[in-house]
Formats: sequence, structure tokens, C-alpha cells
Amino acid sequence: MMRYASVTDRLAGLGSDKWAVHFRARQMKQAGHEIIELTIGEPDIPTPTDMIDVAERAMRAGRTGYSSGRGEPALLAALSAKYTARTGRQIGPENIMCFSGTQTALSMVMMGLAEEGDEIITGDPLYATYDGVVRATGATRVSVPLRPEKGFRMQAADLERVITPRSRVLLLNSPHNPTGAVLSAAEIAEIGEVCIRHNLWIVSDEVYELMIYNGTFASPLDRAELADRTIAVASISKSHAAPGFRSGWCIAPKEFTERLLPLSESMLFGGQPFIADMTAYALSHPSTAAATMRDSFLRRAQRISERLDGKAGIVAKIPQAGMFILADIRATGLSGQDFAMRLLEEELVAVMPGESFGDNLAGYLRLSLSIADDKIDAACASIVRLASRLQQRKSA
Repeated sequence: MMRYASVTDRLAGLGSDKWAVHFRARQMKQAGHEIIELTIGEPDIPTPTDMIDVAERAMRAGRTGYSSGRGEPALLAALSAKYTARTGRQIGPENIMCFSGTQTALSMVMMGLAEEGDEIITGDPLYATYDGVVRATGATRVSVPLRPEKGFRMQAADLERVITPRSRVLLLNSPHNPTGAVLSAAEIAEIGEVCIRHNLWIVSDEVYELMIYNGTFASPLDRAELADRTIAVASISKSHAAPGFRSGWCIAPKEFTERLLPLSESMLFGGQPFIADMTAYALSHPSTAAATMRDSFLRRAQRISERLDGKAGIVAKIPQAGMFILADIRATGLSGQDFAMRLLEEELVAVMPGESFGDNLAGYLRLSLSIADDKIDAACASIVRLASRLQQRKSA
């Protein structure tokens, strides 16, 4: 029998169960059923034409060769300008590495920070791919409960309780997927104090930075006392409606990027220069895509909340940010997984069960905000119908 690396065992089958409802919905679509799909979070507007024009001109100008392993000079300059202005500190090319999207950036960063025997701390709920990112390193994932009564925002005291001598990294996500929670500057300061006390790295996933409905974005990267232990990752996928271009980055201490560069070059050896040119352009101009999506997502969240919250025992509060809204359906007596599967089979509506995002979302649904109003209305009516039927059977 041929032998395989242990990483293939650690990742075997990971994630497939989490997407069972989504995969079943796609099968039903192929069979001819008309499914209303609220499972995937993807911008519902096209990539802005001015960005595509920049990429096209760059390709026609011959920007299709090999790139630097760290990033193209124009993109490094644009990122330097963005983060220098945001943090109030000089962020130079030596603090930056470019990758093919946030997912690649996260994976590469974690490989540079943790290995077998270490612990990486995340919130629970969490983005569905974080399990794979952690397991690929050989480290163990440890959960901090993100409690509904605290708006799903991580609390410093809850973090401190799960730290052990093996803890190496805190993976922080704000604005948060799937809950839409946004950490305040004060909350980040308290979390940062815990990380300093226990000598933890902070990896800050900031892909939804421009998707806050109300309030101000805060990051550990922007705090001088946390700068030597914080690595921020982001991309243009959500902020500029460009998920297919796969353009992301990390901002980190110089020593870290120097150590990570050989690892990155062994896998990627640079990105596409024409995409780097497009990204540099995008970062140098206000994102009209982000403003458009932010307004429509908030309006749709309000629309869903009006149609679900308080109906048939459902709780659906408007999130602070992002492109999803949660619906608490625990009053029906079903798990999120069971409710979602019945909703698909009985009402032809596909949503993500909360259990796909951690134990603390058991009995919840995650609904995407990137669909049209008429489909939102139909989906909400279906959810209420199913919840009402379940409540009637409970009381019978």
C-alpha cells in the first residue's frame, strides 16, 4: 500500500458534512427543481468595470509574466499607503506579503506560526474553513464561546479561560462571519492585553472591513502595543466584488514576513502582475462596490428581520456588518441541520445550518443577503410556514 503524508488524513472529508444542505440543493437544481438559494456568500454585483479595464490594459501591455514572491511594487506601494494611513505607523513593503486571496494568506500565515503540539484559538461560531486552516498545520483548534447575549463578540475573560501553555495563536475575525458581530476598539484592547500576557500571536481576518453598516472598524493592527504580534489578512474579494480574481495580502512584522517568504515562494512564487495592477488601482480609489453592497445588505437584513423576527418563535436580529443574517429557530425543537434539510425538501429553500459554523450556533440558520428582494420574501414565508407547522405539532 502506498503511503501518504499525515496532513491528508487530518483534512480527509473535512467540510463536506457542513455543506450537505448546499450540495443537496445543487443536486435538486440540476434535477429541475426551482430552489431559492441563500447558502453562499458571494457579492451579487459584478466586479466594477474600471477595475476590469485596468486588468485588461495590463494584460495587453504584457503584464503576464512572473511576479515577485512578496508582491508587485505598485501593489506593495498601494498597500503601504493604505495601512500607513490607517495605523498611523509606517507600514513598508517589508511588512507586506501578497497572496491569491485571504484563504491562501490565512493558510500560509498559520503554517508560519503553529505546528503539531500547538494550539490555535478561534471563536465559536467561526468561518467554515478555519478548521481546515488549523488542522493543516498539525495544531489543535481550541474554541472561545461567542455568546449570543454578548452579541457574539469575543470577551477577554472567555479567551483567558481557554489559554494553556500550548496556546500560540488567536485567530480573530471582525467583522465576523457568520454572525456579523463587530468588535469595538475597547474590546480589542482587552483581548490584546490577554494576548500580551500569554505571549500569543494575533491573526486578524479583516476581509469584511468595509462591510460595517453602522459604527467604526477597529483592528489590533492599529494598536501600537499589539503591532509586534499582529498579522492582518484581507483581500479585494468582498470589498471590491472581485472574488474570482483571488488577490489578498497580509500585513505583519518584518521578521515574520522574512521568515514566511521562502515558504510562500515554495508554493506560489508570486501572483499575476495584471491582477496586482488591478488591485493597486482598486486600493487607491474609494470602493463604490463596497458602498453599494453595504447599503443593499443592510436593507435586506432589515427586510428579513421584519419578516422573521417574532414569527413562529423565530429570532432574527439585524447584524452589525457583513452579508449574512442569523435566524434562531431553537423554539421549533429542531437542530439547524434538521430544519435546513426539511426547509429544502418541503419548501425548496436552501439555507446554511448554524451547526456548520460551530457548536454555539446549534439551532440557528445562516441566510445570505446576496439575493433579490422577491426571493427573500418567498424564502422568509417558507421559513415561517415550516416553523409554524413544527410549533403546531409540538403543541398538539
